Order: sequence, then structure tokens, then C-alpha cells
Amino acid sequence: MSAPFNILIVDDDRAMRASLVDLLEAAGWRVEALPRASQVIDRLAGLAPDVILSDVRMPDMSGLELLAKLDATAPPVVLISAHGDIPMAVQAMQEGAYSFVEKPYDPRRLLSILRHAAEQHRMARGTDRLRARLAELSGLDRILLGTTPEIAALRRDVLDMATTAAPVLLQGETGTGKELVARALHDLSPRADAPFLALNCAAIAADRFEAEMFGTAGEATGRLVAVSGGTLFLDEVCACPAPVQAKLLRVIEEQEVTPSGAPGPVRIDLRVVSASNEDTGAAVEAGHLRQDLLFRLNTVVLTLPPLRQRRDDLVLLFTHFLDHSARVYEVAPPELDHDDMTALLAHDWPGNVRELRNVAERRVLAARRGAGSVADAIRARDAPEDVPDTLREAVAVFERELIGKALRAHEGRMDAVAEALGIGRRTLNEKIVKLGLDKDALL
Repeated sequence: MSAPFNILIVDDDRAMRASLVDLLEAAGWRVEALPRASQVIDRLAGLAPDVILSDVRMPDMSGLELLAKLDATAPPVVLISAHGDIPMAVQAMQEGAYSFVEKPYDPRRLLSILRHAAEQHRMARGTDRLRARLAELSGLDRILLGTTPEIAALRRDVLDMATTAAPVLLQGETGTGKELVARALHDLSPRADAPFLALNCAAIAADRFEAEMFGTAGEATGRLVAVSGGTLFLDEVCACPAPVQAKLLRVIEEQEVTPSGAPGPVRIDLRVVSASNEDTGAAVEAGHLRQDLLFRLNTVVLTLPPLRQRRDDLVLLFTHFLDHSARVYEVAPPELDHDDMTALLAHDWPGNVRELRNVAERRVLAARRGAGSVADAIRARDAPEDVPDTLREAVAVFERELIGKALRAHEGRMDAVAEALGIGRRTLNEKIVKLGLDKDALL
């Protein structure tokens, strides 16, 4: 049997207040009553009502003014007034009131309205508790670390979307953690035990796409067939070659592929998550992204906030990364002083969370030598610490640095990078693989 509902009655008329208390207590409610709306805010947390029943016209503070002061976590408010009219009722509903009742009221109707409001509030609180528990059990609060409203909303959205099969498009600047969110959507979904395939669309070679992704009958299983039942993550989707976009569109629409030499198509089952650090609408207008493909990908759009919009999370995140790097390098994490905090907050963090993590690692590496500061770590540039022993190794180091610089300068756009380096797109792809470059880590 569920616990009795709790109600807070606010009415300056003593007789009316007593009448409402009698009615609600007779119906099995736990009742608290106050004569002034101005008393509600201070008492709300301690009383924890499921619903508030408030008169509209009261001295000191009206019911509508009380409604305006309550935040989104407050219980629903039912307003009651002997002077009510249609405009007042409309205003009350527009400002967030659950319902509006005129005096003299029908007791059965009033009880019905209050019961429905209380039931919805308890259901919402139960959902919030379940969501929080799921986040705790899944470790999502440690994966998407932060306390700002933007990141808290993102965690809620991930939990909501993880259990669906709807395509999700992740938008956000480089380094905001789009692949991290994509993996969280997979790991929290019913597909968690199936494979997760991340494809860097900027690195896909159109001439090898079908053989690699669809496979060859009797010889090689295509990657899409191998991960059937799981999640396909299309990173940098705006950079996908046009011929590949057409093939991906058909795969997503038909949920089938035809391996080379196969007598017919093979059914697959993939949930698609995509990501872009570009404006997808602008990419469509520029002819870089097919509009029909975008329509298949953007059923749900989640936007990841840049770090400069999460400044309240800076110290929390940086401390987390410091502790992690300190454990990796087996040193004590360096203490943050006033100058360190100033440097953290003054920097604009164009590389977002990825840049913050790298700065924390550099700070820990400097601390191993008994030196360094956050400002130094922010200014530091990646450079090889040792001179290679052979010419081959030296050339490889030089190529890594040159290609990495070009990738950062052109934000990972492979055609632009190849043109800037004076080499072909295929040669660039081969060098990235040969040199072991992690394109995502560089951006």
C-alpha cells in the first residue's frame, strides 16, 4: 500500500484553511497549512509536499507570485480563488500552475485534481531517482564528469536515448567528447554486449569501402556484417566522401549489405550514431553532406557544450585528470595554487576537454622533475624529447609532426590536409596508418 499523499495548504482565511484541512485529512492526506505564501519557500524542503494548494489573493504575496518563485523541482501548484475568472485561470496555467479551481469548489472535483497532481509528482520523483541510480550504476557521472546544468542535461539525454534505437547525431566542437558519448549510448543500451564500430568518415577510401565494409562471399566478412546487432558510429560524417555517403544511406535505409560475389543481400541490424564538429545544415548547403543522409541521422540531436561554457567544471575536471595522470606515472598529484587556478580560468580552451586532459598530463610530467606550473603546461608544445638514432626514425618523427600540424590546422579535413602537404589523399591515409598517428587525439 502506497504512503498517504502530503499536501501543503496556503490560505490566509482561517475558516477556509480549516475547512480544507478537514476535507483532506478525512480523505487520508497528510496536511500542513500556512497562512502566508511568503512562508512557503523556507518551509518547503522540510515539509516535502506532493502538491501545494494555494489561494490566489493573499496579503504579502499572492498565489501567482508564489508560483513564480518556485523552481522546476517544486511540487505542482493548484490555485484556488473566490475571485477567479477565465483570464486569471489562463494566466495561472501559462505560469506553470497544475490547475485552477474556483470557490465555492466541488469537494470531489478538488480531491480528484489534487490526487492526479500528487500522483504525477511522485511518478516524476521516482523517475528522477531511477535515472540517478542508473547513472550511478553505469558510471555515467564519471564518464561525463561535471556539475554544470549543460553537462547534467547531457547525462539525462544520454540515459533517455540509450534505451531507444533512434539514430542520434552528436554535434560539438573538436575535443568535447563526442565518441565518449557515442560509446556511452552503446554501453547503456540493450546492444551493450554486441560490437561497437567507430568509423572515421574523413579517412574512408571510397574505392575500398564496399570490400572492407560489405565483405567478399566465401572469403572475408565485411565489418558491417561482423558488428550486426551493435552500434555503428560515424565520426566526422560531414567529411565522408560523396560516393560513400550514397552507400551508407542505402545501408541505413535497407539495413542490408551485399558482399562481393554474394547471390543476394545479407540482413544486418545496426543502431547508428553519428558526429560532426561542423554545422550540418551549412554542410548540406555547401554540398558536402547529402540532405537525405542527414535526415536519416538526425532523428535525435545532442549538442555537447564547449569547455568555455562549462567554466564551473574546469577545476573539477582538471583535478580528475591530474589524479589519473599521477596514478599512471606513479607520482603524487601536484597541488593547485592561486596562479594555477588563474591560468586555468583565463585560458579559452579551444581544444576543449581533450586539451585540458593533455595539459594535466604535461603538468604531471613536469612535476616528476620537480618543476612546472599550469601556465607552463598550457604554453608547452608537443615535441620529441630525444633525437632519433637513425635517419629513418628521424624522417618518421618529422613526418608525424608535419602531418599532425596540418591535421590540426585544417581541423581534420583530409582533402585540405593532403593538398597542404602536397601529397595525394591515398598517400596521406597510408602515412597516417604507417606512422601510427591517432587523428582523434591530435584534434
